[in-house]
Amino acid sequence: MSTTHTTGPDAAGPGDSSRTVREAMADRLLRAATRSGAQLVSEAAVLVQGAAVLADPIAGAVYSTPATAAADGVHAAAHPQDHPHHVQRPAAGAVLVLHPAPTLPAEHVRLVATTTAALLEVRGQRAAELRAEQMRLHSTLLRLLLAGHTTSVTDTVRAGGLTHVTLYRLTGPDIPTAHQVLWRAVRPSLAGHGGACALIGEVDGELLVAELHHGSDDGRVLRLVSRVSERHDLLAGLAGPLPLAETPTAHADAAAARHSATPAHRIVPADAVGTPQLARLLPPGPYTAWARSVLSPLTPDHRHLLLVRLRTGSAPRAATALGLSPGTVRTRLRRVAALLDADLDDITVQAHLLLALRAPTRGDGQGRGHDQERKNDGQARPEKLPSGILDTDAARTWAVGLVGGLEPHLRIALACWLRHHARTAPAATELHVHRTTLTTWLTRCAERLGQNLADAAVRAELHLALEATAKDGDDPRALPRRGGRTYRRL
Repeated sequence: MSTTHTTGPDAAGPGDSSRTVREAMADRLLRAATRSGAQLVSEAAVLVQGAAVLADPIAGAVYSTPATAAADGVHAAAHPQDHPHHVQRPAAGAVLVLHPAPTLPAEHVRLVATTTAALLEVRGQRAAELRAEQMRLHSTLLRLLLAGHTTSVTDTVRAGGLTHVTLYRLTGPDIPTAHQVLWRAVRPSLAGHGGACALIGEVDGELLVAELHHGSDDGRVLRLVSRVSERHDLLAGLAGPLPLAETPTAHADAAAARHSATPAHRIVPADAVGTPQLARLLPPGPYTAWARSVLSPLTPDHRHLLLVRLRTGSAPRAATALGLSPGTVRTRLRRVAALLDADLDDITVQAHLLLALRAPTRGDGQGRGHDQERKNDGQARPEKLPSGILDTDAARTWAVGLVGGLEPHLRIALACWLRHHARTAPAATELHVHRTTLTTWLTRCAERLGQNLADAAVRAELHLALEATAKDGDDPRALPRRGGRTYRRL
């Protein structure tokens, strides 16, 4: 910021005309604008003998003089009726807020506000002219990062010491607008700042944000992505921090996590998907040994493919997350199914495998190789959990807390629907109810459980909970009926 300021708006001299004073003030603001936006806002604060803040609705205070006025300026921009003594002007997609000294003439303050806002607009237009080229460069760097060219990317952004990446994948109704807003809020620079560098771009119709850092971030980008997601109805998956070499893994994990996002929880971390709470409650010894045995035939690539498939809920969605064709994913999944000697479409197998992939230790690094064609006699089966894992007091308490409040007919309907791979028509046929009736029951289940039944990982959790709390009367054939086709409330 500038350190050479006059003491106020009348510094041009007491004998100068009003026109000369205005010209001197405009000249000072113009010279400040040629240096930086921060200098311009600082000069405006001096001229009004008070405070000046450029407040962005997403980023908060962009520039503030003095720094202590930032919070007050942001609040004034959001709630102008609460700050009648502040003067505000729209400027470059943000709001210029001036808090002048009470003794200054209103005309002088308005002139400072109008001139400063106009100069901020000019600076914003110039930045917009350069922004398109910068955005294309960011998109190119993101594609290189996903292709594994990490050294080329870090050399370009002059960030050779950055070792990890946190990656966001966002979708929504208006990605281009959200891209522009997030760009202005983050103000990304290829030189980085604070030991981090953010890359923002549109890749294959999605908004992709990669934050490069030293292994942990300060949460700044997460806060801005969260605000933009709320304002523009975006859903996001978050993966990381992971080493830069594992960026393709983070890319797939973020897409898988995004399938769990809802308007109530717009950003879902990848490590929050797939029975994380239950995994912490299981006895580590037998749980880890079982998981290692079940997953022993699989290589790390197999396990990642399986995890993405279980999180997304289908092979086509997994293919989108992984950037592969659906045919390729189905072929590889058939290979995984042969190595495990299991039906990957079975809900019990899916739930148990997702639990195994959540174990603290996933077995040896490379599995037993690609050439194993049949199950080893000592390998555990994913169809059934051994005793001492899910049949514990802690696991049962978790299960009761999750599904214990469901009425009998809702329990039965939900369990049947899960067994039929979340398909309503065959489940309704087995239950002998109309599809509309079953849909209504499932809606009630979602409301009473507070869960998103469209999420494959949630369905796996619910299946485990229903299995752990199964009752003798849960068979549809054993449940009394009334009116021929409707379950009686017990």
